Amino acid sequence: MSRPRTVAVVLAGGIGVRVGLGIPKQLIKIAGKAIVEHTLEALEASGQIDEIVIMMNAAAIGELDHLVESGRFAKLSRILPGGETRNDTTRLAIDALDGDDTRVLFHDAVRPFIDDRIIEDCVRALDDYEAVDTAIPSADTIIQVDADRRITGIPDRSLLRRGQTPQAFRLGTIRRAYEIAATDPDFRATDDCGVVFTYLPEVPIYVVDGTAENMKVTEPIDVHIADKLFQLQSASLSLESMTSVPDLAGKSVVVFGGSYGIGESIVTQATAAGATVHEFSRTTTGTDIRSAKAVRSALAAAHGASGRIDVVIVTAGVLRIAPLIESRKRDLKDTIQVNLIAPAIVAREAHPYLAETAGQVVLFTSSSYTRGRAGYSAYSATKAGVVNLTQALAEEWEASRVRINCINPQRTRTPMRTQAFGEEPADSLLDPADVARVTLNVAASDLTGQIVTVNVAAMRGAAG
Repeated sequence: MSRPRTVAVVLAGGIGVRVGLGIPKQLIKIAGKAIVEHTLEALEASGQIDEIVIMMNAAAIGELDHLVESGRFAKLSRILPGGETRNDTTRLAIDALDGDDTRVLFHDAVRPFIDDRIIEDCVRALDDYEAVDTAIPSADTIIQVDADRRITGIPDRSLLRRGQTPQAFRLGTIRRAYEIAATDPDFRATDDCGVVFTYLPEVPIYVVDGTAENMKVTEPIDVHIADKLFQLQSASLSLESMTSVPDLAGKSVVVFGGSYGIGESIVTQATAAGATVHEFSRTTTGTDIRSAKAVRSALAAAHGASGRIDVVIVTAGVLRIAPLIESRKRDLKDTIQVNLIAPAIVAREAHPYLAETAGQVVLFTSSSYTRGRAGYSAYSATKAGVVNLTQALAEEWEASRVRINCINPQRTRTPMRTQAFGEEPADSLLDPADVARVTLNVAASDLTGQIVTVNVAAMRGAAG
């Protein structure tokens, strides 16, 4: 017996008044893509979803035409204008769908961190229930107050939940609830489960567990939180899937800083995977990536030899340990030039070549970008700058189809680290070969604007 069809309805009718950026909040770009695109990617990737319909703010509906034209979302069938309120938008979606047995998931466009487990739990729960909500426990005590701001009740927190989306229904059930609601002149509801709860009280509503990450981007601070979450994780690519290097036959890969450490491992693995690799460094070729002229010459040589450039990887870096006020001016200058200015130079010079192949730049940051570290403050600052450079260029280069991502490896066993910190326990460090494998998987992906963190525990899980 075949299962009923499942349609995900993405509710994108918001106008972004509270977020205060002058555009609908679902169109705000985070990690190189509009928030709604991140949401669509999660739904598109789910094996539980058969079709996706977007209900878009009518005044900005044309802003999403490119999503259909791009072909990136095979399940996206329609983009329809939403209504004036959340409930009006749901009604319009219901009218556009057929079949009482159809399963429908209503999900906020501005909850981009929805994961496959939540989607699957919602869809499977519809085997036994007609209505399903997603919620998480409340970490705060909830109080009830009267008109004079006096506490009138303190509900038991263990019984309280904070509602999220998706909210899932059998289409016939949610349609019937709205039909009854339409006859009530005092109808008011803040979500779709509330409509079922009020007008079909005999229908039990099952609750699946959401996640704290499944946040809704509504206030200005939410944009910053979401941006940081994208920096700290890459939900689009699982480390557990990176047990091998992808086939790179026919690809031309340029590596700046490939003479040792992670760069050397990238060169070795990319070559073994069939790529034509062009390695440049001060040690092997005398290439100084602080010089735009030197970078331009290296890229021209690589393009002349292969006729194309598909990936440019920058692993070169400088790490000098010393308090800022004790640092030599030359060391400070080298740190800033090699770690930040050079990646910007390489990115700029590589762009024309990568625009021909819809290629990618891969940069490297450090876990110190999230918080400045005493003793290497300038290094931490440059690594934070590389992250911002990556995300900004992902937006700048969208039209040219050139992608850019950043690898954030945890402590890695490299000569640069050993020189700075001395010998450390081997089991506390990443193997450069593991970081290289992740890097080449990212280079072969469609990701852009992502900060992909590689840590010891995850790589051990992948190896096991």
